[in-house]
Amino acid sequence: MSIRPKVIAFVAILFAGLIATEIFIQEHVLLPSFAALERNHAHTSMNRIRFATGRTLEELELTAADWGNWADVYQYITDRNPAFVAANITPVAMKQLKINSMMIVDSAGNNVLATARDIDTGQPMSLDWTKLRSLPADFPWRANLKDGRSATGFIRTDLGVMMIAGAPILNGSGGGRSRGMIIVGRLLTPEVLKRIGGQAQASVSMAPLAHGGTSEMETETENLTRVFGTFLDVYGMPVLTLRVDVPREITARGRTAVLVASGYLVVAAIAVLLLLLVVLNRVVLHPLARVTEHAVAVGRGRDLTSRLVIAGNDEIARLATEFNRMCDSVAESRRQLVDQSFQSGFAELARGVMHNIGNAMTPVGVRLAALGARLRATPLADLEQAAAELAVADGDPARRADLVEFIRLGCRHMQSLVEETQADVDTMTRQTGIVQSTLSEQMRTSRTEEVVESVRLPELIAQSLEIVPDECRERLRVETDESLSQVGVVRVARTVLRLILQNLIINASDAVRDTERGRGTLRVAAAIVHEADGDQLHLRCEDDGIGIAPERLELIFQQGFSTKSRRTNHGIGLHWCANALAALGGRIWAASAGPGLGASLHVILPLHMLDNGRSIPST
Repeated sequence: MSIRPKVIAFVAILFAGLIATEIFIQEHVLLPSFAALERNHAHTSMNRIRFATGRTLEELELTAADWGNWADVYQYITDRNPAFVAANITPVAMKQLKINSMMIVDSAGNNVLATARDIDTGQPMSLDWTKLRSLPADFPWRANLKDGRSATGFIRTDLGVMMIAGAPILNGSGGGRSRGMIIVGRLLTPEVLKRIGGQAQASVSMAPLAHGGTSEMETETENLTRVFGTFLDVYGMPVLTLRVDVPREITARGRTAVLVASGYLVVAAIAVLLLLLVVLNRVVLHPLARVTEHAVAVGRGRDLTSRLVIAGNDEIARLATEFNRMCDSVAESRRQLVDQSFQSGFAELARGVMHNIGNAMTPVGVRLAALGARLRATPLADLEQAAAELAVADGDPARRADLVEFIRLGCRHMQSLVEETQADVDTMTRQTGIVQSTLSEQMRTSRTEEVVESVRLPELIAQSLEIVPDECRERLRVETDESLSQVGVVRVARTVLRLILQNLIINASDAVRDTERGRGTLRVAAAIVHEADGDQLHLRCEDDGIGIAPERLELIFQQGFSTKSRRTNHGIGLHWCANALAALGGRIWAASAGPGLGASLHVILPLHMLDNGRSIPST
């Protein structure tokens, strides 16, 4: 057997071993690490759900404390005046407080007042919790009732799990002997659970009750990682299990990345093995030794300007010539790679800065939430009532003295609140100043030219839908006009146009939602407009949503203008879209026949030509 078949067999065996090793590392090292990262992310989402649930219970506790420290409630526990109930415990009041039940118990635990209503309709509800004559003898909060302490937790009712919070009934000034406890409750309905999931930015749902304390369980499917978290009731028994669903996007992207890396590895291995075949070719040992020595010298010195000169017209001479040409190509590729790496470094720096800005803004949100809680807890209504009563010329001197003392204490409390608020505002001002300066610095260092790519519009629409929230895709059916395919391949700034289309799809979905219909349609059409200064792409996105009032057709593109709440505002904003298109030499405008008649958004974007000056034909 000649040496060539032997070398080919050896190379084939070596290549097969390399592929087997790569597959083993991929399946047993890389992909399991992505799965572990997904599981950690899922558990983090469950922790956020627990935190959001605790925040909701804290809100209920603040409501209970506000009512418990009310002089009228303090008086009602003694005289049981029905006028107090008729005037204050109304369906409107319970809807404003977002509670389903309210219970007032005396210091012995007897039920003095209990009511249950539907939050949305205000109609009475049959709730076993409010039918109790007194708190059960083993009810854990009896100790809180005795000591005058607040408490929160979960209980099971005949209508489902309910979050409850209790606070002692005080004399209106935060003092005096507690005369009982006021307990408010809110049923854990799907709507409440959805709001909790929105606060935690996670997909959460109820699951069958799992017994086993507060430990968390996890399961994995092909597309989802699920974490089950159990919550305990006031008795310390499992009462509720919530499930968090996290899409397995990390594994999918990791698998894609591994496959791409494997492809590059195969290409590199083939190149190395081909070079090995050349090295093993001992037919021309001396010329090949010169080539090898020259290659080693170039590799060590990284000097791509040196040339290998071998006289003759044989294969080795041509190899030397092609080697010199390859060095020229490598030198050019390395120059481009250095330039690209330089700009990629700026992009990486930008991502790091954005991450740091997100971390800096988190404490601002926490301080704002605490500030809002303190402001809601201020006794302004009580102070106004006391001031109104003091304005009356005649009155009981003792009562007037009590009112003056109450107002003095309230003013002291307000002064303390103002000082705390000023400290928070100063801190948030400093943090936002840091964020602003960071953004300004980043804007000066991250201005790079947009990359122009060749794309097909139907595929670009599909890519835009991939980054649209699920609830928007469920609400909106996107229809692509035949003109999108007829336009063919266009050269545009793909990444920018994809973000613009994402924003238009989200806005169309919100417009359909405002019509209170279950599902709507967005139709996308395209055309090539021939202008004197070049061809332009015209995209028309027409929906059957709520429409746009004539006076808002221009306002929707202004900075800061929005008709959506923060909870539903998923987009990047029409103002950004207009600025991005203007930077690319395009424009955007809106048209609508009026409210209730739908709307259409028009995008004009210049097209780029090929290097030879011709456009890409439609295929």
